[in-house]
Amino acid sequence: MTTISDALACLRPLTDAGSGKSVLELEWIRNPRLQGSRAVIELAMPAHANPQRDRIAQEARAALLALDGVEDVQIELAAPPASPAATAPQTRAIPGVRTVVAISSGKGGVGKSTVAVNLACALAATGLRVGLLDADLYGPNTPIMLGLRETTPETVEEHGQQLLVPLESCGIAMVSMGLLINPGQPVIWRGPMLNGVIRQFLYQVKWGDRDVLVVDLPPGTGDAQLSLAQAVPMEGVVIVTTPQQVALADSRRGLAMFQQLGVPILGVVENMSWFAPPDQPEKRYALFGEGGGAQLAAEARVPLLAQLPLQLPPEEGQPLVLSQPDSPAGGALQRLAQQLRRRLVTPC
Repeated sequence: MTTISDALACLRPLTDAGSGKSVLELEWIRNPRLQGSRAVIELAMPAHANPQRDRIAQEARAALLALDGVEDVQIELAAPPASPAATAPQTRAIPGVRTVVAISSGKGGVGKSTVAVNLACALAATGLRVGLLDADLYGPNTPIMLGLRETTPETVEEHGQQLLVPLESCGIAMVSMGLLINPGQPVIWRGPMLNGVIRQFLYQVKWGDRDVLVVDLPPGTGDAQLSLAQAVPMEGVVIVTTPQQVALADSRRGLAMFQQLGVPILGVVENMSWFAPPDQPEKRYALFGEGGGAQLAAEARVPLLAQLPLQLPPEEGQPLVLSQPDSPAGGALQRLAQQLRRRLVTPC
């Protein structure tokens, strides 16, 4: 049976007409995978190589169709390899913060903010000093989850600079755009303004000494993700998805973006993996399909960190890991925190 190694071997002879280098070495073709009798690859060519796009696509298709068991080839277009300037931006550490971990998703509605809040609380419960930066400026829900929706943070002056003081709740320190705008007020900003606010949240907040800063990113692959990756050195990013194919497609793009930016992928968290009725906890219903998170993790060669079941939401201001620690989802989130803690810094 054909394997990924076979696919890589058949694609390796394909070359760039100008340099003679393999398109695999140039990363113009990447992430080959097999889905039954279908082979899937990503074609990510820079603008200067566009005249070769059709030739390389045809040669790749022909080479893959020659493999045993491959009956169809799907070619997905992806962003071209980043220039050295883009892959090695000048980052600046946050004073007092030892480690930065981002929580990201390609698609909205997969529970990314829920994972971020509960992970931050669970890490704090292990003895780490944790901060939570809600960088989802267009949909800042973190204050609601922590019971801080009607609280306004203070500012202090240090060394001639105004610093925002994060709010403390559930053992963590948090800042969010949701604390600075009226309820229901939309944030209608273009990229440069968004970039400026994220940098303010990173460097103009009185974070103090923090072992870990968890950053809740907005869904997608836009300015917020790029701003964070180019501003601050990160330990890595956790990708949150659901088992659905449409969520996987978007998560795959988000994961590839961080790889392209040189940010380590800590692993994948699959949310909404199944539902167990409260009165029949032994039964599991896969409402959104099965195996999606494992598939994404296997494709990217990263760990599947957790599979989180659907569960009735707790009351406002009471994260699941604190209000229902013995529930299936609460236990899974605590185990996720323990896994990540082993990769993070020890307390100062």
